[in-house]
Amino acid sequence: MQPAPFHGEITTAPEGAMAVWTESADGVRLRLAVLGPATGARCLGTVLLFPGRTEFVEKYGPAATDLARRGFACVSIDWRGQGLSDRMLDDPATGHVGTFAEYQRDVDALMAAVEAWNLPRPYFLIGHSMGGAIGLRAIHQGLPVAAALFTAPMWGIRLHPAIRPVARILSALSHATGYGHTYAPGTRPANYISVTPFADNTLTTDPEMFDWMRQQIAAQPELSLGGPSMSWLNAALREIRELQTLPPPAIRCEAWIGSGERIVDSQSIRALVARWPDGRLVEVAGAAHEIMMERPETRLALYDAAAALFATAAGRDGGAAA
Repeated sequence: MQPAPFHGEITTAPEGAMAVWTESADGVRLRLAVLGPATGARCLGTVLLFPGRTEFVEKYGPAATDLARRGFACVSIDWRGQGLSDRMLDDPATGHVGTFAEYQRDVDALMAAVEAWNLPRPYFLIGHSMGGAIGLRAIHQGLPVAAALFTAPMWGIRLHPAIRPVARILSALSHATGYGHTYAPGTRPANYISVTPFADNTLTTDPEMFDWMRQQIAAQPELSLGGPSMSWLNAALREIRELQTLPPPAIRCEAWIGSGERIVDSQSIRALVARWPDGRLVEVAGAAHEIMMERPETRLALYDAAAALFATAAGRDGGAAA
């Protein structure tokens, strides 16, 4: 693994945060980041932070800082097709994969690095939006985490009931007929946060955090990503259907959603958590899609809950790493 750029000037990660290049089994160059060690006297383990679609590791510097203060190291990844990892199409603004199984190769590359770095055990997962779908699949495939917390996990995409079957058919046809690289309907090359006024945004109700996210893209436009491809949409819909048929894993879980959620399907999240024997649903009044980018009181509550969940799981699973 070779050093990779980490734009510390646009984030507030703990001291020592750094990024490296690695390669997936299918030859895709990926950027991984150790976002920070625990800053307390005792490390309770390492959080694997799985970002959502369009995101990049610098966006989660503040999250890593909050986790470090609570005793947890943190690592993250730019998924293929976003951040500084390899883009998958000639048009770098398109978020694209052929199947969601490709993301599991990225998870494998991240975990190989985590093991090589000998980061503190046990491991925990925080997965946001698309990262929540990738994370749930990874747990089903043996990701060695003691507990998981999801924020607005993409276990369903919010579509009008009349549109849903059309979206499945059109995305499947586009993928099968060689037009899977085209943008999904209603999306475009421009990055959402760069062109959307705060008053109309579906991500956060915190104007300061919204401005901070916009400034990140303005300062480092190579991190920007536009809409998803038709192939991505087809792959996402197929992955969601499969995940909904699987029995929930036998680990502790919390899923946080805002009452103002307009991107993922809240009912699908509620239904899956209701079947999860050791699962808990938290609905935040007034919050939008990005709980980790919400108002300070919401972020405080989230990280306190994550620390409690993970510390309890660490104790149950044999104690924290020294």
